[in-house]
Amino acid sequence: MSRPGWRSSRPERLLQIHPQLPQLARENRLFLGRAVRWLARQGIRQFLDIGSGLPRAENTHQAAQAVDPSCRVVYADNDPVVVGHATALLAHPVVARLITPGEPVGLIMAMVLHFFEAATAGKIVAVLTDWLAPGSYAVISVGSGDERTGGTLAREYRAGELHNHPPKQVAGFFAGLDLVPPGLTDARDWTPGTPAGPLAAHRGGRILAGAGRKPASDPTPQPG
Repeated sequence: MSRPGWRSSRPERLLQIHPQLPQLARENRLFLGRAVRWLARQGIRQFLDIGSGLPRAENTHQAAQAVDPSCRVVYADNDPVVVGHATALLAHPVVARLITPGEPVGLIMAMVLHFFEAATAGKIVAVLTDWLAPGSYAVISVGSGDERTGGTLAREYRAGELHNHPPKQVAGFFAGLDLVPPGLTDARDWTPGTPAGPLAAHRGGRILAGAGRKPASDPTPQPG
């Protein structure tokens, strides 16, 4: 479940298909940093980063703690290489703390859902967001592309399954959440609070990204 994932699947071949992959990976990292810092400014103090991948220059805990040092982060990844690197490089107390139930959480699912077919990816998001407390946020980024680029990358990927989710499917992953403006957009263009608009058409590969807030539960009807 690690991101970006394509590093272990004949990267030279994937780069031949889409040379912009490293740039898209950088755009995703920058999006993630902006989103985490924004969530921290909204008062989120605990984060769950699923499929966190190898530690980079700015990780989730660094972005969050730049806003408030009390922020705590739980990283989850099933790649033994990632776990080994993270243990060595991120050895400080916040990664050992667990999420406090009932308090809002910043759920990070960056560049992981395209490793699952659409129905499974949607179910994963639904189960996790159902568990979240009201006022929590889900931050999601997904690789997507047209049939020529996205479809070819999916077929050439050898480290596991890779699925090319079109924008409509990616938008469906936010079902039940209130999208933060500008809504679903290219990762490089995601700046919270900017006006929402239609998603521009795109040829080739792209990173689609967004953040959604879990609304408060409907109040229980009172007897008349």
